[in-house]
Amino acid sequence: MDRQKPSSPLPHRVTLHDFTLWEPILRLLLAGSTDRRPDRSTRVAGRIGLQSWSLALRRPSPPPGRASQIEDMQEEFDAVGRVQGALAAAGIDDIAFAAEISPTGRTALHLLGPSPAVEPGIGNPHPGALILVEGALPEPWRRLPEPVPGAVPAASADPLLLERTLRERLPDAIGATEAEIAAAEARLGVTLPAELTALYRVTRARWEDWGDDHEKANRVFAAVGCVLLPLDELYLADAQSRYCRWEFAAMEAAVGARPGAAVQGLVGSPGWIAFGDNGGGDRLAIDLTPGPGGHVGQIIILNHEDNIGAALLADSLTDLVLDRPGAEGDGPHDGTPSPVAHVNIRSLTSIEAAAHPGLEVLSIGVWDDEPLSLAPVAGLPRLRTLSAYPGALADPLEIAQLTGLEYLALGPQEWRALLDAGAVPRSLSAAAIEVRGPEDPLPVVAVANELLDLWDRPRIERTVIEGELGPVG
Repeated sequence: MDRQKPSSPLPHRVTLHDFTLWEPILRLLLAGSTDRRPDRSTRVAGRIGLQSWSLALRRPSPPPGRASQIEDMQEEFDAVGRVQGALAAAGIDDIAFAAEISPTGRTALHLLGPSPAVEPGIGNPHPGALILVEGALPEPWRRLPEPVPGAVPAASADPLLLERTLRERLPDAIGATEAEIAAAEARLGVTLPAELTALYRVTRARWEDWGDDHEKANRVFAAVGCVLLPLDELYLADAQSRYCRWEFAAMEAAVGARPGAAVQGLVGSPGWIAFGDNGGGDRLAIDLTPGPGGHVGQIIILNHEDNIGAALLADSLTDLVLDRPGAEGDGPHDGTPSPVAHVNIRSLTSIEAAAHPGLEVLSIGVWDDEPLSLAPVAGLPRLRTLSAYPGALADPLEIAQLTGLEYLALGPQEWRALLDAGAVPRSLSAAAIEVRGPEDPLPVVAVANELLDLWDRPRIERTVIEGELGPVG
């Protein structure tokens, strides 16, 4: 749920550790719990952040024929808004909580977090990825472009034709000065290619140059073929510019300069200069580090829904502006097995089917058959990520045979087996605890803290606040 402003402000004296702050949230969760019994305690949990929250609430249905309105959930917005106000006052972005409420209303509220070594969970109160090595990045985010000797600009690249065409289309545009272009190059640390320089000599794409006139801006965008970034907002679309949470990033694989590919299969590159947008959030970039089948200065597009890779859009900026027939893109796949394998009830049905020397990522999902052995992937030289659904492994201690793991995601019981045996792989840079269903977050946090302790990383803070909600009806 996205943030909404509460209808009444939070008193300044109320802090995150005041039980009264949490009472409205707890009452709402208790009222919506399907696990309430008069003879035992009720457990509730949730997560609240500055911009969103996740609570297991039964929200009221609107009358037939009417859509839900804010006022239908005002009680929830008010309760959450007060906690968000306390988070902001404490300088905290996100907090998870779990509470045990007795039939008499006696309540033990556990506040969980935060820790600089733990990513927040998504849509639940459990911790996200544990960053065991400070500053560590998944392998695809460390991958740099491979050199491609002999790569040259496309024959269609023509800076003079490009500039002449744009001046005809935009006779009144304000172009960048040589000093402004030099400043952009100094900021980026690269020399802008001739085509990009020609474009910005015609228009520097600043809103103030258009007097906030949307029609003028649209004429520029139509003339260029994309929503053009101002010269002083050009940036390098390197891996660091493409943020991704560890739990997702570790499941990706970069394929680099695949034979025949026009674009290298990377998260990002210091040779990708982002200069535009397609209007839907996908970025256009000039590619100075093409694949073996590409050209220096080709135009690529980075899909905002993808964590990795880019697609060829045009062989040159001249082709893009002149709306020449599009580039053909990459050639056929060379038949190399995928470095990412998914074993589950819908994909591959055995570990043997997933195993090959180039395997980097093994994801074992929902599994209804006999638990699986990891023996077929033992000793694979490039295997760095293993994610296994709770209960899918026959023997978690077989993980000791996977000596190159940098990321491991397991269920709480599998982690318990490794911890008790002293067999947690020391090669790990990050880890995650896979939870099945609405599991109590307290034992999950306990396992997470044991793992953090092994790397001497900051624990997830756990604060207990007691209070009374009154008899539970």
